[in-house]
Order: sequence, then C-alpha cells, then structure tokens
Amino acid sequence: MENENLKDENQDINENTQSVEEAEKENKQENNNDNLEQLKEELDKANLVSKDYFEKLQRSLADFDNFRKRTNLEKASMYENGVRDTIEKLLPVLDNFERAILSTLEEDKNTPMFKGVEMIFNQMVEAFKAMGLEELPGVGKNFDPNIHNAVMHIEDENLGENVIAEVMQKGYKHKDKIVRPSMVKVAN
Repeated sequence: MENENLKDENQDINENTQSVEEAEKENKQENNNDNLEQLKEELDKANLVSKDYFEKLQRSLADFDNFRKRTNLEKASMYENGVRDTIEKLLPVLDNFERAILSTLEEDKNTPMFKGVEMIFNQMVEAFKAMGLEELPGVGKNFDPNIHNAVMHIEDENLGENVIAEVMQKGYKHKDKIVRPSMVKVAN
C-alpha cells in the first residue's frame, strides 16, 4: 500500500509539476505577448520618427537644389548685367570714333592717324560683336517704340507711314535686352 501511496503522490507531484510548468508557459507566453506588443509600439514610434526625418531630409535636399539653381541664375544674371553696363559705358567711345571717321575729309583718309582711328573703331566693333552686342534695325524699317526713340517727325512722300527716315544715334541690344534705343527721325 505504501507503494500505491507513493505512486499516487508521485502522480500528484507529476500533475502538479505539469500544472506549474503549464502555468509558467502560459505566464511566459503572456509576458512574450506583452513584450511583443511593447516592441511593436516601439517599432511603430521608431518608424514614425524615421519617416519624419526622411521627409525633413527630402525637403532639405529640395531646398538646397532650389537654392543652387537660384544662385546659378543670379550669377548668370549678374554677369550679363555687368557686361551690359560695361557696353553701355563704352558705347559713347564707339560713337565718337564713328563720328571721327565720318567727319574726316576725303584727302585726310590716307593719313596714318585716320587709319589708326579706323583700326581702333573696327577692333571695338568686333569686340562688341564677340560679347553679343547687335545693332538695332534702322533706316527703311518700321518704327518700333520698344527699340526706337523718335526725336523728330518729317513728311516724306517717298517713305511710308511710321518708317524710319534717318538714324541720329545707333541703338544696340545685348542678348534680347535693349542696351540703348536708337534715336531716329520718323516719316509720317
């Protein structure tokens, strides 16, 4: 009987041990589930922070790209404005060389002085062309108030309405921007 009691006790102990083990397994599983839920929450928070940083990075890269493009445009614009300002300041010199050539008497056109003035004038014209300077249309063309400055009106039956009869001062443009409008005499 003692053996039977021992067997019963062993069986009870085994059952209790199994119950304790099952309870521990359930407790561990609950703890694991709790830990899993906590880890999921932390992962979700980390994903939100990561997404926020990624969006900020994308905005920063876009802002920098826009800044770089704007700066390049400003640099190009500053250069073009500098070229136009320089040309504008040198145009009176070109005008004076042209006046000197036009006012020279025929007998003085073979002198070294005249040839030197003419060479300087031609060299300046070529330098201006290389910089992109273009002369505005003149005599025989229609008057355009955007590029011409009418300083006189004349009646001439040989010319049509609003046709330029004479250019009093040449006008120039640099890359589609007017540096100086032409001063013209217009026929009505």
